[in-house]
Amino acid sequence: MLAPVIVASLIALFVFVRPNAATVLTLSDYLLMVVFAGALLVILWRQGTVTAVPDRDGITVRNLVRTTRVAWNEVVSVRFSSDRAWAQLDLADGEQLSVMAVQSADGAQARREAQRLAALAERFGGARER
Repeated sequence: MLAPVIVASLIALFVFVRPNAATVLTLSDYLLMVVFAGALLVILWRQGTVTAVPDRDGITVRNLVRTTRVAWNEVVSVRFSSDRAWAQLDLADGEQLSVMAVQSADGAQARREAQRLAALAERFGGARER
């Protein structure tokens, strides 16, 4: 929803901002605007593709920066509550993995998904903390 606004704003800048005494835009200014808009679009695209895809063997978590594959036997527990921004997997090696696809802002649906992840980890996992 925000991507069209960014593209329209960039086009409007190129079409309506004309050089005058107050605004003298050079080629580098235009290139910088394109690069900035491109960076915003990449961030929005990546945020829009955040997912958690469970299967029989484990879960693939795609967050904003990284994609991580975790086997169910590595998952000790799934934590989620209204005071957390998103669900969190506690792993057997002591690490924690945030699951940005299950966000508290989604309310009841997020609670159901966190419970589903916990049930899958229980069913297919069996990891114990080390």
